[in-house]
Amino acid sequence: MEVKINKEIRDYTEGILLGLSLRQCLFSFLACVMAVIFYFLFIDRLGMEITSWLCMISAAPFAALGFIRYQGMNAEQIVVCVIRSLLIKQHNLIFKPQNLYYEYLKDFLKIKRKESIDPNDKKLRKIKKTKRK
Repeated sequence: MEVKINKEIRDYTEGILLGLSLRQCLFSFLACVMAVIFYFLFIDRLGMEITSWLCMISAAPFAALGFIRYQGMNAEQIVVCVIRSLLIKQHNLIFKPQNLYYEYLKDFLKIKRKESIDPNDKKLRKIKKTKRK
């Protein structure tokens, strides 16, 4: 007997606070902490507008780490895959087609071609004569 289970069940995460998972809560908290740190560091030196932009820019990577999922990978796994594929294992892939069926039957095909050629064929004799010159 087979029991069918929906694929969405595998992606189930329990909501801890406001419907967010534990991972999302932690990274949201880190994003808020970074924004507060940047606010208090730069509010006196740069003014309100630039400081608010710096707070958003500093919080964005941490928020992304908590919420981004692509093909079942978290954000840090995506970054590792990108670094590995673009920087570490960078090489050109060259496609060289190989006909295994032809390689296997090459000898047999040569024999069949020789057998199919008629030695009394006039056109074939003319081609041989022109090649000898």
